Amino acid sequence: MEELHPTVVAFKEFINKHPLLLREIRKSGRAWQEYYEQWVLLGEDDPHWDNYKGEPQADNVDKTDKTSGKDSELMGQLLKYTSNLDINKMQGQVTQLSKAIAGIQEMMEQFKGSQKKEQPPRDPFSWVRD
Repeated sequence: MEELHPTVVAFKEFINKHPLLLREIRKSGRAWQEYYEQWVLLGEDDPHWDNYKGEPQADNVDKTDKTSGKDSELMGQLLKYTSNLDINKMQGQVTQLSKAIAGIQEMMEQFKGSQKKEQPPRDPFSWVRD
């Protein structure tokens, strides 16, 4: 098996020390190469990497993302709205909507049926004339 370059080994160790960075790389779908190049250019001690130190928490959205403030705000609003929902009331509304759709479909079928009945019957022997 081929041995890795020492800088690659050092980068792997760096990633292991920064679990939030590992999570960010996987979440963003960006190439590892981008982060490796940043690491080589900035160095291990750059303040840029401070955002990625610590243990990832399931409840928190990564603070490294520029839109994370908006994302966490949106999630907070969604949780607030869903906590105030009355499931029984919502189920009743869904049932009413389902009945309304069924009624519309039934009317459409009746309308299609009445159109077919209004057409005069064809004479099957119209092609045979004296």
